[in-house]
Amino acid sequence: MTNSASKMRLELTGPTGKAMKPSKRPLALVATLLTAATASGHHSGAMFDSQKTLTLEGSVKAFQWSNPHCWIQLLVPSAGGPVEWSVEMGSTTELYRSGWRPRTLKPGDKVTVVVHPVRDQSPGGAFVSAAGPDGKPLGLPKKVDAS
Repeated sequence: MTNSASKMRLELTGPTGKAMKPSKRPLALVATLLTAATASGHHSGAMFDSQKTLTLEGSVKAFQWSNPHCWIQLLVPSAGGPVEWSVEMGSTTELYRSGWRPRTLKPGDKVTVVVHPVRDQSPGGAFVSAAGPDGKPLGLPKKVDAS
């Protein structure tokens, strides 16, 4: 008995008996679902009041260089003791392009940070700008849309 492997070819045929070409619909469906999943993973900035700005002066507790957003944990002095503020920034790529690096801020650094505060009055905000103790801006200034 010979052991010969025979190749089997599967061919789909349509109602007319002719071979059907593979459809691109499944590929388009998968691409659409992946795009939708990626887009839904990002949240709205509605929690921040973009009409208001607050200037915070304090010392860095932590600078988190991570995706999808970098964060500054800032200890701001107050009458009842320091208050920890969470400042949401852009992605690592966005910050890198703006002149920031993972070691731009270190724990204990004194900084001034401008934020759009969260609407619920909790100690948090969206990053607008920052300066070191010498008043020199950290990173590159944001471009303002002239339109």
